[in-house]
Amino acid sequence: MDFGYDPPEQFRTASDRAHEIVAAELGHDDFGPGDYLPGLKVMLQSMDYDPHFTGRGRRAAWGQIVGVLRSRAGAFRAMKDNPGFDAVAIASPVVITGIPRTGTTALHRLMAVDPRFQGLQTWLLDAPMPRPPVEQWENYPEFRKSLALIEARYAVAPQKRAAHHVAAEEVHECCMLLRHSFVSNLWNCGWSAATYDAWWQCQSEAPAYDYYRQCVQLIGMNDRDKRWLLKNPGHIDNLDLLFAVFPDAKVIQTHRDPAKAIPSLVSLLMASHPTIEQDRADQRAAIMLEREVAKWANAVRKAEAVRSRHPGQVLDVVHRDFHRQPMDVLERIYDFIGMEIPDTTRAGFARRIEEKPELQHGVHRYAIADYGMTEEQARAPFGDYIQRFDLVEKAK
Repeated sequence: MDFGYDPPEQFRTASDRAHEIVAAELGHDDFGPGDYLPGLKVMLQSMDYDPHFTGRGRRAAWGQIVGVLRSRAGAFRAMKDNPGFDAVAIASPVVITGIPRTGTTALHRLMAVDPRFQGLQTWLLDAPMPRPPVEQWENYPEFRKSLALIEARYAVAPQKRAAHHVAAEEVHECCMLLRHSFVSNLWNCGWSAATYDAWWQCQSEAPAYDYYRQCVQLIGMNDRDKRWLLKNPGHIDNLDLLFAVFPDAKVIQTHRDPAKAIPSLVSLLMASHPTIEQDRADQRAAIMLEREVAKWANAVRKAEAVRSRHPGQVLDVVHRDFHRQPMDVLERIYDFIGMEIPDTTRAGFARRIEEKPELQHGVHRYAIADYGMTEEQARAPFGDYIQRFDLVEKAK
């Protein structure tokens, strides 16, 4: 958790204070275009109205606001310090997306074994800058701070390690850049934010995607010979914006039974609830499941419409196939993206598959019944999507 700042008595009047804290830390007050300000305003208003924060939760939420503003201001300073970054070409990036908890992270980290790819490491999402040589990372205070923040978060919610382990040096999700715009689904995840969510549902994320593209150019400017490997479940809700910033992207869309994937997501998001908010856990979890089922069913439909306008640019991967035959799935993917798999890379894949690092922190256990919904109710909004990809596993 971001526990470094004392929160204000009321959040809705604290925008100037947050900016002043960051400006004093960084020595400049350039936060880029003001398109982020409406979202910040609504988020701060929501924080006074929607959640029942604990004392620690108030501190953590305020720390996230200040931390994201710091990341944004740091990115614009790095852009100013590195003229020409925006001329860096991003050729045919490989982008993994799909409903959350459908294997996107495991596939992303497995493919990241291939040294011909570059990705968005967690610490660079917190502090966008041209990626320095890996052997120098420990010399950067931003890297060390990212390590400390991650450990602090797991200290208060250790069960999250098994559900979704994050490391400062490993590749992470594009949403961590997109949230710098304060127009992001990610802001609905940390604490109750119904007021913000209602506002966010009516917004375009186009400015966020333009900023995201700039950050990708900035971070990769020292590795121009490497192909980008990116990942974010939320891209299926904005495939049109993704193709607008990366017209020749090769997209891998993962699929899993929503009655398994979405309760897993709710379980992950609820892991921090006892620390961040007081009471209402059962109510919040049930409401969250209803919301997430509706959101991702709609995202799948939106993605299908965009896919039809980009033939040959999206490959489907079923979670069950990847789990059972990962090398066969990798062969399909590499054929799709037009790359061979060298023997050394194939051996690296085999080692990671054998080691199963995603399971080293334990097993993530959850049950949809805990959130007041049946599997059939969770599947119903997805229509024929589940049948098309044969996502319901047959009882043995």
